[in-house]
Amino acid sequence: MSIKKSAVDQQLIRDLAGILNDTNLTEIEVELGDLKVRVSRGGSPVQAFAAPAAYAPVPAAAAAPAAPATPAASAEPSRNAVLSPMVGTAYGAPSPGAKAFVEVGQQVKEGQTLLIIEAMKTMNQIPAPRSGTVTAILFEDSQPVEFGEPLVVIE
Repeated sequence: MSIKKSAVDQQLIRDLAGILNDTNLTEIEVELGDLKVRVSRGGSPVQAFAAPAAYAPVPAAAAAPAAPATPAASAEPSRNAVLSPMVGTAYGAPSPGAKAFVEVGQQVKEGQTLLIIEAMKTMNQIPAPRSGTVTAILFEDSQPVEFGEPLVVIE
């Protein structure tokens, strides 16, 4: 009969939180045998999973510091905003110094590339979900973006 370790390794959680800070990730998950640990910053609390069906919250003191607040523009996103489909780095042009994909006031067609998001060394084109006029660009070039973050408003 084996004895299960009842306490979560707090040093492991501190190390994972350090990795989050060093790499600018928003979430990291590690599985060691039947122990599964997920550390994330922002919305959800840090959790440790002893078994797939049960979980126990880990004290918030072990979590990484909260990310800085987002600009006030994203506090009340427009219902016409195009949201980021992934976590990554947003770019408004195909290459440094090139003309931007879109500008405020420009007419766009459904499917037209609005920006690209680099995620895991892959450039992902983000298309316009509908035709209309770009009324706001809510990200800065080379800025990290989160999943669900408003990026462009098309009216």
